[in-house]
Amino acid sequence: MNEALKLNADLTARAVVRSGEMDWQPSPSPTVWRKRLYLVGPAEAGIVTSVVRYDAGSEFPTHNHPDGEEIFVLHGVFSDEHGDYPAGTYLLNPDGTSHAPFSKDGCTLFVKLCQYRGEGRTQVEMNTNALDWQPRTDTGVWQKPLYRQGGYREWTQLLKLEPGAEAPHHGHPNGEEVFVIDGEFEDEFGVYPAGTWTRSPPGSAHTVRSPKGAILYVRFGGIVP
Repeated sequence: MNEALKLNADLTARAVVRSGEMDWQPSPSPTVWRKRLYLVGPAEAGIVTSVVRYDAGSEFPTHNHPDGEEIFVLHGVFSDEHGDYPAGTYLLNPDGTSHAPFSKDGCTLFVKLCQYRGEGRTQVEMNTNALDWQPRTDTGVWQKPLYRQGGYREWTQLLKLEPGAEAPHHGHPNGEEVFVIDGEFEDEFGVYPAGTWTRSPPGSAHTVRSPKGAILYVRFGGIVP
């Protein structure tokens, strides 16, 4: 029975998940493990955001990506029949693409499934290590654009917060998601170490600080309650 499931499903509510405090759970492959952060729909075919771990020598059968797949390689090297993707690689596989992923030596990924619906999306393969950090107006805050496309309101980027950096109080009219890749940041609601996923609903606001520095994956505008 393919029963619908819900985890942090209320998009009008603020969500915080510290994946470092979670246990790894099995996937359909005995050598691939996951920590689900957000899930709506069937267990193996729903809208989901996860941290995924491939053991060394693991592989996954060929599969397609209805409504798209987004991957950021956190550790190790992720591979498929199209190439090898080291830590720091960003991938966006739109609806209609397919692959057979594997990892020779093991890897850890941040993955979003079924959250990039729509025709005509560009497929992206980007080694962010080869990109220069771009300055922002906020002192001590830098960015690397990952994905933004006309006709779609969500967009993603990496942010680097230098030690002591602070982004002034700002709002998120269409919501914001953050995954802490490295370091730690804080706001008036709490402290978020590496491995933390946060979702701020549309209309929310906060002031971001990072006493020790941080690298963040940030997705704006993709939250539609």
